[in-house]
This record gives sequence, structure tokens and C-alpha cells, in this order.
Amino acid sequence: MASIYDFSETEMGGKPLHLKDYQGKVLLIVNTASKCGLAPQLEGLEALYKKYKDQGLVVLGLPSNQFHQELETDEKTADYCQLHYGVTFPMTKRVAVNGEDEDPLFTYLKKAAGHGKIKWNYTKFLIGRDGQLIHRYAPITKPAAIEEALAEAINA
Repeated sequence: MASIYDFSETEMGGKPLHLKDYQGKVLLIVNTASKCGLAPQLEGLEALYKKYKDQGLVVLGLPSNQFHQELETDEKTADYCQLHYGVTFPMTKRVAVNGEDEDPLFTYLKKAAGHGKIKWNYTKFLIGRDGQLIHRYAPITKPAAIEEALAEAINA
């Protein structure tokens, strides 16, 4: 099995985003969708990012239109997330989280978690400083409910 650090994505602005650049950090990887009823979680994710980024946390948002709840373009998504939720954490261009065109990072994360299909937006994957999956969280799990595990991972 590959390492989490073998994967790359593309930032909203078009720059490559290499996960190897985050070695030694705690990652919280989330599939997002702007028009989803769970989109207010972006505010909670941003709050965690602001609180812990100087201690080594990176929240990484990967928008997906897999469930038909994302805006028409990456630019509209970026603007919406910043305007409505103040998002400053890294966001990538949209990806597929299931199926034939599934992003390889999600293939890896699902296999590491031992769970199959992503069932909805805002599935969260907490990755420790060692690059290992700590936990997969359900879409309805609010960011605040992850804070204790996240703080533990940061202090490990």
C-alpha cells in the first residue's frame, strides 16, 4: 500500500498540492460540498484550523460534486467557501470520491479505514503525524466532536 505522502492534488488556484509537503503534520481530510446541508461544518473546520494550524494541523478540503451539491465551477466554490464561511485552509479542485473516476487519494483513504463507499459529503479522515489514519468520521460528525482526538494527535 502506498503512503498518504505519495498523493498529489491540485489547489483551487491550479498549483500542485503534494501531501509529502505535510509530512510530520496532522491532516484532517474532508470531502466538501457548498450546497450541502452540512456545509456549515466549513465554519467548524475553519475554527479548528485557525486554533491548531500553528501546532501542526492542516485541514484539507476536497470539494466533490459526487452527490450533486457543489457549485458549477471551482472558482465559485472557492469564493462561496471564503465569503460564507471564511475558509482559509487549503482547498483542491473538485474530485470524485467514489466510482470509476474516483480520486486515488480517496481509494487509499477508504482502504486504510476498512470502509467502502463514501456515503455523503463531509466524511472526515484524521491522519496522524506519522501519516497513518487515526479515524474516519461520518458526515454528521461535527468538527467540534473531533477536537479531542485531533488535539491528542497534535500532542502525540
